[in-house]
Amino acid sequence: MPMQQGSSCAIITPMLDSGKIDIPSLRNLLKYHLDAGTDNLCILGTTGEASVLTMDERAQVITTAVDMVKGKMPILCGTGTINPEHVKEMTQQAIDLGCDASLVVTPYYVKPPQRGLIKHFTDTADLGLPVIMYNIPGRTKVDLTPQSTAICAEHPNIVGLKDATGDLDRVKEIRSLVSDDFLLYSGNDDTASNFVMRGGDGCISVTANVAPEEMHDLMVAALEKDADLVQQINGPLMGLHKNLFVESNPIPVKFAAWRAGLIASPFCRPPLAELDTKYYKDVETALYAAGLLDFEILGFDAKVPAMGVNSAAEGDWNYVSLNVRA
Repeated sequence: MPMQQGSSCAIITPMLDSGKIDIPSLRNLLKYHLDAGTDNLCILGTTGEASVLTMDERAQVITTAVDMVKGKMPILCGTGTINPEHVKEMTQQAIDLGCDASLVVTPYYVKPPQRGLIKHFTDTADLGLPVIMYNIPGRTKVDLTPQSTAICAEHPNIVGLKDATGDLDRVKEIRSLVSDDFLLYSGNDDTASNFVMRGGDGCISVTANVAPEEMHDLMVAALEKDADLVQQINGPLMGLHKNLFVESNPIPVKFAAWRAGLIASPFCRPPLAELDTKYYKDVETALYAAGLLDFEILGFDAKVPAMGVNSAAEGDWNYVSLNVRA
């Protein structure tokens, strides 16, 4: 199933407090996105904590996603890392297990030259799975230039780019260098609507984990160049776009998904950790502003977990009269 325009959720990998992957919660999340109209599913990216999963665990996530959504929405699987041989191994696994495309990040830390980046992407594309390149210089410390993007786009299996540079002027430049069917996705929730209105095709979104329907509607409005509707939808989401990054992704969004009753635990694998208690209010307030959570804040010492989740975290506030939007 080919990748589509619109909202792609960079989905979290839910885990139990023991650190094991929580497959029942993952299945519930996948159904949630099907019901909400998410356009593409992005598994095993940074938000999915792919860097700390084994190949067997990756297989669990992929097979669950394929079982739940294959043929209903495209499955984009993160297969990028530094070592090209490991990229090939993960990409071949994605092919064998039924994914529709791979998301391949520029190799981080080692800072390849542009010719090295081009070879990295084209070699991966030679395996046969459609490739979405991922450019995020803030994390990788290397920038795939628009000119290199255009060279890569000549490969028939390189079908798009996730751009997380934050430079909206790049949209017009890249669009002028590639074919009309080359997909341009924003990797920044806060500017995604502007990105699309300037010629992009959608976003690969963290916010969509907790607001999938809203992000789908926002991308539709942006694709239709309906500025008033974009503002109407995006305004209540701006707190989420900001506060889901108060600590390293996916720490805040896992907390948000837990507070919204979507997963059983906010656990993140080391070297990450669960959200610092000083940020609880920021994330909760953003959920409330987006219409995703209703609560009354009182000054108790424990927090009441959402929707019957068994384990309450300790902190210096308590949320009562909690109503989670179904």
